Amino acid sequence: MSGAGRATAAKPASTTAEVLAAAATGYTYSEVRSAIVEGRYPPGQRLIEQRLAEELGISRTPVREALRMLEAEGLVVSERNRGAVVRPVSATEVADLYGLRIRLESYAVEIATERATEAELGELVAAADAFGEVRRTVDTDAVEGVRLLHEANRHLHDGVLAAARHHRLTAMLARTVDIPLVFQAFRTFGPAEIERSDTFHHLVVEAMCRRDAARASALMAEHIAQGRDAVLDALTVA
Repeated sequence: MSGAGRATAAKPASTTAEVLAAAATGYTYSEVRSAIVEGRYPPGQRLIEQRLAEELGISRTPVREALRMLEAEGLVVSERNRGAVVRPVSATEVADLYGLRIRLESYAVEIATERATEAELGELVAAADAFGEVRRTVDTDAVEGVRLLHEANRHLHDGVLAAARHHRLTAMLARTVDIPLVFQAFRTFGPAEIERSDTFHHLVVEAMCRRDAARASALMAEHIAQGRDAVLDALTVA
């Protein structure tokens, strides 16, 4: 029994070490991902393990694991003789990604208009109103304000996708919607562009509530094209 007791006592130590390692990797992933999404680590910047470990006050192992996760997500690429870098993006790639997103998400809202329950439509109305409230009350020139705006926008678009109940389409959009580009679009928007996004959200949801799938689809396509144009304009200036 003594031997069995010792074996049992050793297990929590191993489990604790695994939990701590997973927590360190999760923390590193979250911090680096946020820096990429918000543009603090711009496209093309090298992500040096030792430097990141020093900045975050952790060992290199969770940094290495976090970079692998970010590479799998498509935010980081490995380049020969450079190691991990934030994935560069060209004007052609932006146009291609947004072109695909327009087609997929306009189709998603078309399906959602037909399938959404009354409760789901009510939630989408609330999500559109919430975006408008954020727009009116936060400082959209500050990073924290853009974060809140970005989160409110994502909540509405995710709600549309949930109402469509199309798992394959959801998976395709997850690989197509480039989160850093969406965040960048909001950072380049002025008050007029943000107000226009707010208007489009309400128009899309209103068309859904009227069960007008074709109109909802066309409005969603134009809404996403607005973000595409903002990102392309920013690339041209850069």
